[in-house]
Amino acid sequence: MSQPNHVTHIEAEDPAWKSLYRIGGAAALILLLYSVVTLIVLTLLGAAPSTAAETFALLQNNRIIGLLRLDVLTVFVYMPLLYLLFLGIYVALRPTQGAYATLATALVFVGVTLFLATPSAFSMVDLSDKYAVATTETQRSQLLAAGEAILASDMWHGTGAFLGGMLLQSGAVLISVVMLRGEVFSQTIAYLGILTHGLDLAHFIFLLLVPGLGKILIAIAGTLYLIWFPLVGRRLLQLGRRESKALPQPSHA
Repeated sequence: MSQPNHVTHIEAEDPAWKSLYRIGGAAALILLLYSVVTLIVLTLLGAAPSTAAETFALLQNNRIIGLLRLDVLTVFVYMPLLYLLFLGIYVALRPTQGAYATLATALVFVGVTLFLATPSAFSMVDLSDKYAVATTETQRSQLLAAGEAILASDMWHGTGAFLGGMLLQSGAVLISVVMLRGEVFSQTIAYLGILTHGLDLAHFIFLLLVPGLGKILIAIAGTLYLIWFPLVGRRLLQLGRRESKALPQPSHA
């Protein structure tokens, strides 16, 4: 009886499906670039303003910098690219882990969609423009109050965003566990995904209970993303270049 070779067999795929490997891999590398750019923006420009008055002043002085500090790149770059990244991972896992991969991907997609429903940057731009031409203190007070309400329910503070973030990270943890059960991704990628997304998930919980610890957890997770994104992106690009039905088993180192 012949010995099994060390390969992972996957079903023959339509070229359109295989292209999703490359799209997902490219998305992961762009997400890495986004993470680096975000670190630069936070260092050079500062974080988002904490009050409506500060936000209005920032947008009136320099709209581009104001939008960057209001995380507009998260809305138009980071979150949409997560759809493509996790779709690529799903396509890689579906032949052998279809049910759990589908559940994990669904959680991620619902989480991203909820998160994208909560951005406030353009609402603040509109209020800022109205504040700039307001002629009475009553108008200004009303606009400031509206701005504070929007900030309190934006994508970093609102219930929808909070729930969306937890669903996203829960799905990402689950799909990392699914990676361990298959042979398409290395154990390094799987365990690093569990750690990275697990810390990101935990930070949501601790933000409610111990805010200081929550910020520490997300800082650690943010650093780990700089490692996880290129590893999973590289693997997806490798899968996209394969032409045969048999893929070499990834190294577990």
